Parts: sequence; C-alpha cells; structure tokens
Amino acid sequence: MKRPAWGLWPHCASTLVALALQAPVGAQSFEQALVALPPVDSETELSFVPTTPLAEAVDATIPAAPAKPAAANSSIADGLRLDNGVIPIASFIQLGECPTCPPGLAPPAEKPKYPLIIVSGAAQIDGIWFDQPADNQAVVGDARDVAGFRRARLGANGFLAENVKYRMEYDFAFPGRPNFTDVWVDVADLPGVGHFKVGQWKQPFSMEPATSFRELLFMERSLAFALVPFRQVGVGFFNTAFEEQATWAWSGYRFPTDQYGNVAGDNGYGMSTRETMLLYNDECNNVVHVGGSYTYNEPAGNTLRLRSTPEVGFTQLDSNNVTDFPIPFYVNTGFLPTQSYQVVGGELAAGFGSLVFQSEYMYAMLNEPTGPQLQFPAGYAQVGYVLTGERRNYDHKTAAFTRVVPDVNFGNGSWGAWEIAGRYSTLDLNDKFVQGGHLQDLTFGLNWYLNRFTRFEFNYIHNFLDRPVGNDTESDIFGTRAQFDF
Repeated sequence: MKRPAWGLWPHCASTLVALALQAPVGAQSFEQALVALPPVDSETELSFVPTTPLAEAVDATIPAAPAKPAAANSSIADGLRLDNGVIPIASFIQLGECPTCPPGLAPPAEKPKYPLIIVSGAAQIDGIWFDQPADNQAVVGDARDVAGFRRARLGANGFLAENVKYRMEYDFAFPGRPNFTDVWVDVADLPGVGHFKVGQWKQPFSMEPATSFRELLFMERSLAFALVPFRQVGVGFFNTAFEEQATWAWSGYRFPTDQYGNVAGDNGYGMSTRETMLLYNDECNNVVHVGGSYTYNEPAGNTLRLRSTPEVGFTQLDSNNVTDFPIPFYVNTGFLPTQSYQVVGGELAAGFGSLVFQSEYMYAMLNEPTGPQLQFPAGYAQVGYVLTGERRNYDHKTAAFTRVVPDVNFGNGSWGAWEIAGRYSTLDLNDKFVQGGHLQDLTFGLNWYLNRFTRFEFNYIHNFLDRPVGNDTESDIFGTRAQFDF
C-alpha cells in the first residue's frame, strides 16, 4: 500500500508502546489503522516485514503481556518497509506527555526543589529603667522607663536555584511599622568573584554589624555603631579566600536609605569595603582575627546627622514622631552640611574556648562644603565568658562570632547555658564648633540561654557624658530582654 511518510509518526507514544507490549499483533489490523490516516501530497510504499521484536525496544523492567495465539491468517508485524528500507516500529516510540499512556509507563514527575522557602522570625521584648540625676536630665531631657518590643520580625529566606539565595524580612516594631530590613538576592559561583548581591542589606563595614542581632553579646551594639552606614540599597560582591581563612567584600549603594528602602536625589551615593584575616586558627576553632573597613559616602540632600543613645533600644516610636523620644539621644551633632562622609575602622578579636574578646576602633571624617574637616572617633572593647563551658564559634563566611548553644537545654534538672560579659565603649561627637557630646559607657551583662532559640538578657549600664564640653554628668540604666527566634 502507499501512505504518506509523515503518517508513520504516531500522534501518541502509547499507540506504538501498546503494540510493543501486546505483540504479536495482526498485520492486517495495524495496516488498517495506517490506511485510515489522511493522505498528503507525497506518498511512499509501505509494507510489513518481521524485524527485531518490539519487546526489546522498551524498558526491560516493564513486564511483557502474555502472548496471545496469532490468527491463522495473520502475521507478526514487527517492522515497516519504507521505500525498501526496514525501520523497526520501536524507532517511532516517543515517550512524552500523553493522556492515554498506560498507568505506570511514564515516570512520575519529580517534586520541584526550588524555590525553597524557609520562614523565619524573631521577637525581643525589652524593659528599661533609668536612674537619672537632675544634672544629667537638664542636659539630655527626661529619660523615661520603657517596656515594649525592640524587634518583631517575620521573613522568608531560602534558594531560588542551587546557586541563587534570597531573603525578605520585615520588622513590625522598629519605626515604620513595618519597615524593610533585609530584602536581597545573592547569586553565587561567579567566576573570579564568588557572590553578587543586590537589594537592601547590611553593608560590609565593621565586625559588629556582621554579627546578627540574634547573637549579640549585649542587648545593643556599642556606641561606635553610630558611625556605621549599616543597611542601604545597592549592589555588592563578596567571598572567602585562603580556604576560608580570610574574607573580602565590596559594595556600592544609595545613601542614606530610609526605613522603607528608598532614597531619592541627584546625589546620595556611597561605597563600603571590609577585609578580614585569621592570624591563628586551630582544630578546635580557636581564632585570632584582624580586619579593616572603609566607607565613603556623599549623602542625599548634602546633610548628615550623627547621634546615639547609651546602648539601649532607641525610639520605639513610629517614624512620624521625630521629636518625642522616651529614650533621648545623649549625643547628637544635629544636621550638618556635608559634602562627604568617610570612616576607617580596625578590628581585633579572639576566641579561645569559652572566652571571647572583640574590639574595634573607628575614625570618622566629615567634610563640609565650606569650613574645616570634622573628626569623630569611636571604639569599644568587650569580653564574654560562658560559665557552663559552651563557646561562641567563629563563622568563617561572615568573619564574626555566632551564638551560644547550650549543651543541654533547660529542663529536667538542667539550667541551660549562662554567660557573663563586660564592655567599654566611647563615642566623641565634640570637634571644633560642633558640640554633640562625648559619651562613654561601662556595660555589664548576664545572658541565660534556655535553648538554641530562647534566651533572657540582663544589662547594667553606667554612662559618663561630657556635654557641652566641660559639663560632666552620669546616669545608670538597667535593661532586661526576653528573646526568641526561629
């Protein structure tokens, strides 16, 4: 018979697969099926000849159907003769989507690995009490006792592909209610570079910001944190080096970014970079760490303000309220006309067993459009010791210390892990005609870790304030925090 060549291709793989599983098949019935196909312009000679059994053309794991006795007037049709060439029918089997395929023949669809979504969250409930003499209150105002949420965050993070990571996190307690914290995507495995990140995240400057707020030694970061550019919207590159004994990072961003992740203006750009190295690292993960950072910024609006509270949660109000703070800023430069703002910083830290030491020094330089350069130094040194024998491990990718995890969780006679800590920090915003104040803090802390995700903190802070120059006052602060995260 003559049929068009395209007519030999089945519209569904199950047609020929079924023939393979039910062989032998009557040649007459299959020939009738081909005859039923509509003709096209080109025709070719078609005949049936015996070739390789079709059962060998399908997966050997599929059991063959019991053979049926062939009719006396039928022959086994295992192949097609097309213009004097023999082509096995199995050559036309195309396994793919087909609603009529026999059950079990097509492999089950794999569950997609991506996107991988991990829900995260954290909450910090603070109580803060002030003991403020009259002379200190006359300088900074009334520091009211506070109870409230320092942070209340929900987010999602995970992978969009094997080498593409993301995070979206929002805070419902910080001014903005809610506001953006980390919203970024990180592409890994870039040749010669490592990681490329875009979005809003903590810019690479200083060891303190590299430590998650979930894992801080104290309730708050040090006074020197006031000089850090912290979270901004931009792009950056980072990676480890020398078998994770060193890190480097560089970023460029708009500056300064508000609590909603926005910044506008014809100017307002900045860059930051941080490099670290381990001078010592043994098999027990004891380390000696050194690092350096630099940031250069030209703020949008050509103004900048530096200020800080004495290491306790600040504002706890909506961003629309910019004047009535229950916790006043002890040091404050006010808005300064600014052409550029630069900070250089150095890091020295070490961890040996249950003991951890960390220190940094920063030096800020603010250039006004006219007038002299203003210089504001800051720094801190802190030490912590886990009384129950656990330790803060060093994260080689972030170049920072991580949290304490109890060897045995609280309960059934165990009290979890306990840690004591002490810190001295300083921030001097007095220079030339700017009398922002010089603040020094002595902070003592006690941390109780019930388990990996729950802890209670107790901080006592005694501060020394020189504002204005020559007018020294002091005050005391007691702080407690309940924290859980997942």
